[in-house]
Formats: sequence, C-alpha cells, structure tokens
Amino acid sequence: MLQNPSIIQNKYKNFLSRVILKEVLYALENHKGYATSYSNKVEDENGDPVEMICFWSDESLAKSCIEKEWRDYQVSPLLLSEFLENWCVGMYNDGLMAGIDFDKNLFDDEIEPLNLILDILSLLIDLNKNISFKKYRDISELYNQAKELL
Repeated sequence: MLQNPSIIQNKYKNFLSRVILKEVLYALENHKGYATSYSNKVEDENGDPVEMICFWSDESLAKSCIEKEWRDYQVSPLLLSEFLENWCVGMYNDGLMAGIDFDKNLFDDEIEPLNLILDILSLLIDLNKNISFKKYRDISELYNQAKELL
C-alpha cells in the first residue's frame, strides 16, 4: 500500500523540524549494527533496491518499530552534527539511502544523504541556528561540499 505523497512530505518536514530543534535523532542498533531496510524508489546498477539506514526524529517513534525483525534492537541517539558530517557523508560514499521516520507498519520517506544534508543545513541557515562540527569549519563549508557532490 502506498502512502499519500502529501502525508510523506509533511512527515519529512516534521522530521527536519524536530531534529533541528533537539539537535539529536535516533537509530536502532543491535550487536550486528544498525536497522536497515530497502528502498522502494531507488535501485542500484543491477536493478536491486538500494539499502537504507533508518532514522527517527523521536525516540518513541523509533521504539515503536522494535518488533519483528528489529525486536532485538535498542534505540541509539545520534547528535545532529555527527549525523551530518559522518553518517550522511558515509552513506553517500557507500551508496546508501536514509529511511526517515518509519512507522510501525514500516512506511517511511526515503532520501539521498546529500539531499538530507542540504535540507537540514538550509533550514539551520534560515533559522540562523549554528552547530559545531569536528571536520568542517562551519555550516557553509559542509553545505558547499554537499552541493558540489550533487
């Protein structure tokens, strides 16, 4: 069953707002790694769905997905700055997508990691909100690098 595109877009906007407000987001982790799924939109060069790492803007949303194949996972918080400069850049380099705010029926939004970086940083710039990075001088340096890679 497909979700209404406007519902998905609103969920994505809410995701962006919440992670910027709290400067934290969540993943599910177990001893083998992080919770993943496969894209319904993007395929690799072999025609196979691209793998996604799943992220949530709210701890309770992440917890609601701890069932079935993810029943042995725990919620793992991630700082927004670390997510942007390490996770998103790493996912881009590895050819992965980001799954955004899955619900317990595993409906979500999917986004390319560089687009996610640009959307978050654009909103931070619009809000005149700054975050510090370890690998980048400032928001504009990461933004420009992501923009160049697209």
